[in-house]
Amino acid sequence: MHESTFEYLKPTAEQLEKMARVRAGFADLLNMLGGELPPGPDATYLIRKLRECAMWANVTITRHPDGSPRT
Repeated sequence: MHESTFEYLKPTAEQLEKMARVRAGFADLLNMLGGELPPGPDATYLIRKLRECAMWANVTITRHPDGSPRT
Protein backbone atom coordinates (compact mmCIF):
# COMPACT_ATOMS: atom_id res chain seq x y z
CA MET A 1 0.00 0.00 0.00
CA HIS A 2 1.10 3.52 -0.73
CA GLU A 3 1.97 5.67 2.29
CA SER A 4 -0.91 8.04 1.50
CA THR A 5 -3.54 5.28 1.11
CA PHE A 6 -5.45 6.36 4.24
CA GLU A 7 -4.86 10.08 3.89
CA TYR A 8 -7.17 12.63 2.35
CA LEU A 9 -6.50 13.15 -1.33
CA LYS A 10 -7.96 16.30 -2.83
CA PRO A 11 -9.38 15.43 -6.26
CA THR A 12 -8.30 17.40 -9.30
CA ALA A 13 -10.87 19.42 -11.24
CA GLU A 14 -11.06 16.68 -13.89
CA GLN A 15 -11.53 14.01 -11.21
CA LEU A 16 -14.31 16.07 -9.60
CA GLU A 17 -16.12 16.17 -12.93
CA LYS A 18 -15.81 12.39 -13.29
CA MET A 19 -17.02 11.90 -9.72
CA ALA A 20 -20.08 14.04 -10.40
CA ARG A 21 -20.94 11.97 -13.49
CA VAL A 22 -20.49 8.71 -11.56
CA ARG A 23 -22.65 9.97 -8.67
CA ALA A 24 -25.34 10.99 -11.16
CA GLY A 25 -25.24 7.50 -12.65
CA PHE A 26 -25.67 5.90 -9.24
CA ALA A 27 -28.52 8.30 -8.46
CA ASP A 28 -30.23 7.39 -11.74
CA LEU A 29 -29.87 3.69 -10.94
CA LEU A 30 -31.26 4.18 -7.44
CA ASN A 31 -34.20 6.18 -8.77
CA MET A 32 -34.99 3.48 -11.33
CA LEU A 33 -34.74 0.70 -8.76
CA GLY A 34 -36.82 2.69 -6.30
CA GLY A 35 -39.67 2.66 -8.78
CA GLU A 36 -39.39 -1.09 -9.40
CA LEU A 37 -38.55 -2.65 -6.05
CA PRO A 38 -40.80 -2.85 -3.00
CA PRO A 39 -39.57 -1.14 0.17
CA GLY A 40 -38.17 -3.28 2.95
CA PRO A 41 -34.93 -4.41 4.55
CA ASP A 42 -33.55 -5.82 1.31
CA ALA A 43 -34.13 -2.52 -0.49
CA THR A 44 -32.47 -0.69 2.42
CA TYR A 45 -29.47 -3.01 2.14
CA LEU A 46 -29.33 -2.37 -1.59
CA ILE A 47 -29.29 1.40 -1.05
CA ARG A 48 -26.45 1.07 1.45
CA LYS A 49 -24.44 -1.05 -0.97
CA LEU A 50 -25.02 1.38 -3.83
CA ARG A 51 -23.72 4.19 -1.61
CA GLU A 52 -20.69 2.07 -0.76
CA CYS A 53 -20.07 1.35 -4.45
CA ALA A 54 -20.33 5.05 -5.27
CA MET A 55 -17.70 5.82 -2.63
CA TRP A 56 -15.39 3.12 -3.98
CA ALA A 57 -15.87 4.53 -7.47
CA ASN A 58 -14.56 7.85 -6.16
CA VAL A 59 -11.52 6.10 -4.72
CA THR A 60 -10.94 4.41 -8.06
CA ILE A 61 -11.03 7.78 -9.81
CA THR A 62 -8.45 9.33 -7.47
CA ARG A 63 -6.06 6.48 -6.67
CA HIS A 64 -4.09 3.69 -8.36
CA PRO A 65 -4.57 0.10 -7.07
CA ASP A 66 -1.55 0.50 -4.76
CA GLY A 67 -3.15 3.58 -3.16
CA SER A 68 -0.88 6.11 -4.84
CA PRO A 69 -2.58 9.23 -6.16
CA ARG A 70 -3.65 9.47 -9.79
CA THR A 71 -2.52 12.70 -11.39
